Amino acid sequence: MASVSAVKTMSEQVTFDAVEKEYKKHSLYTFVTIGCVVIYFIFSTVQFNIISSFDRWNGERGSLFMLDMYAHKDHVSMKWGKPEETTVKFEGGYRYDYFNPDHSFGGKILPPEWFSKDPKTGISIVNFQNGGSVILAREEVSLVNWPGLENDLVFKRYNDGKPYAVGYENRELELPKWIRVTDNKIEVRPTLWERVQLYRKKVEVHRYDYGWKFFFFDFKSPLRDFSIWQALGLVFSGDRIIAEKSNLNLVFTEIKDNELWQHGVVWFALLETVIMAVLGTLIASIVALPLAFLTARNVFGKAGLRFFLRRCFDFLRGIDMLVWSLIFLRAFGPGVFTGIFAIAFTDTGSLGKLMSEAIENVDQKQNEGVESTGASKVQQHRFGIIPQILPVFISTSLYVLESNTRSAIIIGAMGAGGIGLQFLGALQTGTDFENVAYMAIVVLAVVIGMDMASSSIRNRLIGVDQIKLFAGVKQ
Repeated sequence: MASVSAVKTMSEQVTFDAVEKEYKKHSLYTFVTIGCVVIYFIFSTVQFNIISSFDRWNGERGSLFMLDMYAHKDHVSMKWGKPEETTVKFEGGYRYDYFNPDHSFGGKILPPEWFSKDPKTGISIVNFQNGGSVILAREEVSLVNWPGLENDLVFKRYNDGKPYAVGYENRELELPKWIRVTDNKIEVRPTLWERVQLYRKKVEVHRYDYGWKFFFFDFKSPLRDFSIWQALGLVFSGDRIIAEKSNLNLVFTEIKDNELWQHGVVWFALLETVIMAVLGTLIASIVALPLAFLTARNVFGKAGLRFFLRRCFDFLRGIDMLVWSLIFLRAFGPGVFTGIFAIAFTDTGSLGKLMSEAIENVDQKQNEGVESTGASKVQQHRFGIIPQILPVFISTSLYVLESNTRSAIIIGAMGAGGIGLQFLGALQTGTDFENVAYMAIVVLAVVIGMDMASSSIRNRLIGVDQIKLFAGVKQ
């Protein structure tokens, strides 16, 4: 008995030693892996100078970009000594001057409700949402009823033209922190919504307000001062705004040809993007399915050809879709065909590989049952294999279509056209971030619509139970 107990003790000791050795081995691997990750992180931080990039971050500029996405800006400009020439422009654009008859339909001048001007003295008043006002006179600018100021603040100029705050000569540091004085100008910016800049020769007032102004009808439209509901009401009115054009046609063309928001261009570009995604995915699915049978071991017996086709799949999906778009950009030039073929080439490789693996994993009993009836090889594949892989094929193709809708935007920005190119153009201006937000919302709506449509198609063609089974297999 003693010998048996000793043998058992020795066996347990050997097992414990083996487990402890394996534990130490895995612990060493874990620490080595963590150490490598930390070293790589430190190396990347130093090599790419990541820390200094935070020093270049401009929070105010980023806030302005965000503000520009959901607000609009008006510029009021006055030259010192010439208040009668004060201009009010939408977004500062030279083509959108509220007081220029040539910049409005029929010479109709309607200044904004927050701006008033005395025609005799030329003195202008700009009212802000915070309750304060800026008064622009011939040789002085006043902040009146301004939040954070106990008394009104007046700005004038020295003989050399340099602006100064009255009462704060040579003690500019006592001014509020949101008033910055330099050698050439004074900048008043209590929040992002209000800004007054006093230069040696002129004064600029920037006023932000919520909303996308002129979204439906642009600055020069005859319907500029109509809301969308008023404009739709005109459709059922017999009184025409323009004699030679029906009100329905007028409302439609004014929205479509909006110069500021370019609805017609945006929606046509979006249509191009959807066409790129749909046709590219469709071509890839049609080509990949028959090639998948030729690469499946249980269907096609020629190993050499099967190996070659598999490597072709690797080649097609191994080159990124963006690279394919650049290649076809040289071949076809800018346009929809570039995006279609870039998507088709990449997804042929991906779908081909997925479909060949699905064919190899089918239940052979169903195929053998069809074979026992004397069916040909083509009939065996048609009735024995395709019904089994059809749910996987449809689901995968629809999932790829959803992804390609987003990818087509990036491809479009690379030169293939579509909404991606419009995105890039709006971003490059550095000022049209409201257009970027508009296009982002439109794209999001289309992606959500594509997702809902593909889910509905899967439910109808495949069935909910098979979709759940397929989802469980993927997980």
